[in-house]
Amino acid sequence: MTMFKLSALCSALISTGIYAVEKPIQKDEQSIETLVITANPIGRSVLESATPVTILGGEALDNSQAATLGETLKGVPGVNSTYFGPVASSPIIRGLDGPRVKILQNGLDTSDASRVGPDHITTVEASTATQIEVLRGPATLLYGSGAIGGVVNVVDHRLPRERQDDINGEVATSYDSVSNEKMLSGDINGGTGNFAFHADGFTRDSDDYEIPDEASDADSDSVGKLENSAIDASGGTVGIGWVGDDVNVAFSYARLDNEYGIPGHEHAHEEDEHEEDHDEEGHDVEHEEESVFARLKQNRYQSRVDWQNIDGPFTQIHWLNAYTDYEHSEIEDGAVGTTFSNEAKESRLWAKHAPVSGWEGVVGVHFTSSDFSALGEEAFTPSTETKSTALFVLEEKQTGAFLWQLGARFEYTKHQPDNSFFSEDEHDDADEEHEEHEEIHFADESFNASSFSAGVVYTLNEKSSLAFNYARSERAPSAAEIFSNGLHISTGTFEVGAGFDIELDDDGYELVQSNRSVENEVSNNLDLSYRYQGDTITADVSIFYNDIANYLYEQDTGLDSEQLHGHEEEELEDEHDHEEEVTPVFIFRQQDAVLYGFEAQLDWHLSDNLRVESFADYTRAKLDEPASEDGNRNVPRIPAMRLGMQFHWETDDWHAELGATHYAKQDKFASYETQTDGYTLVSAAMNYYTTVADSDVTVFVKGNNLTDRVARVHSSFLKDVAPLPGRSFVLGARVNF
Repeated sequence: MTMFKLSALCSALISTGIYAVEKPIQKDEQSIETLVITANPIGRSVLESATPVTILGGEALDNSQAATLGETLKGVPGVNSTYFGPVASSPIIRGLDGPRVKILQNGLDTSDASRVGPDHITTVEASTATQIEVLRGPATLLYGSGAIGGVVNVVDHRLPRERQDDINGEVATSYDSVSNEKMLSGDINGGTGNFAFHADGFTRDSDDYEIPDEASDADSDSVGKLENSAIDASGGTVGIGWVGDDVNVAFSYARLDNEYGIPGHEHAHEEDEHEEDHDEEGHDVEHEEESVFARLKQNRYQSRVDWQNIDGPFTQIHWLNAYTDYEHSEIEDGAVGTTFSNEAKESRLWAKHAPVSGWEGVVGVHFTSSDFSALGEEAFTPSTETKSTALFVLEEKQTGAFLWQLGARFEYTKHQPDNSFFSEDEHDDADEEHEEHEEIHFADESFNASSFSAGVVYTLNEKSSLAFNYARSERAPSAAEIFSNGLHISTGTFEVGAGFDIELDDDGYELVQSNRSVENEVSNNLDLSYRYQGDTITADVSIFYNDIANYLYEQDTGLDSEQLHGHEEEELEDEHDHEEEVTPVFIFRQQDAVLYGFEAQLDWHLSDNLRVESFADYTRAKLDEPASEDGNRNVPRIPAMRLGMQFHWETDDWHAELGATHYAKQDKFASYETQTDGYTLVSAAMNYYTTVADSDVTVFVKGNNLTDRVARVHSSFLKDVAPLPGRSFVLGARVNF
């Protein structure tokens, strides 16, 4: 690295809210020592956790809110974004995403399709959240094998657990110039006696967002904009609760509707447009019909029962339940290509026991069931019923300056695929040669997963501590990772599950059912953290090493759909009239891999009014053996190193910040990937605080990507199609009453 680049890195300033727990000085500042992790059933604080944790709340959450969960959290050290356009953007934790990162709503799985593919959105809403908790590293003990990479828990007040003597709430609105986005959200809380209620809602509407002109496709009809990136979303939640002295009972209902464009498909019929003569009006109509977008709706019910102050071997009992009815349609050329639906049920019951020889902890059971279906001409994975049952225990003991933490989980998971997906008429109508192929039939897939962890927090003094954690975690492969077999129109890929092999015969490449079994992923993860909280300086540094056996990843094979005989004719021509569309073939492979890296953050109060934040993170991911003949061992779509800094100037009435984040170039890319250039994103913001009619009012303005840099996300499937938005300005206000 040249001196110029070093200088640039050292002078880089971070964008929004990096040190998650900070609030402006004029507000009531909350120490990280007192921030309780609701995702931890024992109720420990950030400083008492052996596993690295970040809590985003208060003013920091307000300042970093975006249309997606991934974009909201992308400023948290160790967390990046899949960025599949402005709405389908999920968190990546230490290079792991999808079915390895569990997304929770108040402690229970969101049960959407975001873990199936990067084009599917997470159904949690940051604008109505009170805090977001990020657990970096394995969190399988409480949340299951899908949390082998980490957990993001979005917390709100939909399940009231405190008595309300008055009415309080918040209303917020904003406008974003880059996409003409108009957002309005609000929540209200109240109650009488033992009864409490909550309601919230939001609406968000935007056009296609603007990108730097030099990032535009020369053949695009919309230079300076990313086509198919508009959003139209709304949702609401109501909750009621009975809050007693020892028993609390709460219930909530939430509805979400979202229609959003999927970038990267505006030229799907480019050849036809050149072959036929269209008048201007006809061309416009065809272009509109060719858009690809998704339409989503979800109904979700949650309940919670808490019983405390119990005499006997157990002092507390907690019971959480959720039922989710999810539906998501992918629409192309005005017709529904695939409809994903998921009817999911989840129940977690745990009890906190009385101390035994100094050990305190919880024991519990966890049940989940999912009836997932993908129906339509372009379905790429079979309908699958999945059930899981687990037992878990978490224990801890304080001995002097050492806090010991132990845990274990035993989980059984079963996938039952609908094998008619592999033998429907569209597959049987191929030529005679295809009929001679061996019939594909999958038996039910069952997995037993055992996970263990051991950690210790050593308090060096009243201001600093060391934390070490070892976790051995197992993950059962998801149904999509095993059984996928078809064109996924949103990602523009032909996806092949690990239950298949691609073989070369006299007629070309053919998909056949694999004789190899798909095994559990087994992660052996080490975490070492140092935390310091002084009068003017707060610091947190973590290093990690994660050795994963049987790592499942989606690899570009270098083949395209035309080379898979028996698939391109019936699936891409006869049924969908996509004769000119050729898609790359991606297959799920299983190999041993190693991921390691670090996260560091520093918050320094230079004076009463001025403070500076800085952070850095890095993840390196390698396979144990080359994945292709070129000898490449790099894991695909791993985010590059980041380094940033942000200056804050604060008074009683004002809060101003100036910052930037530098993303290094990613030159450690997998086979058939390309290098991603580095870039620096500069941002600024200003808040004004006042009081109107006994309500706290905040008026804010933000500027993002102020230098209008072309920025591409290496971890995105749409890296070359969907750059980040160009220069934008956000104007808004929040009223707390």
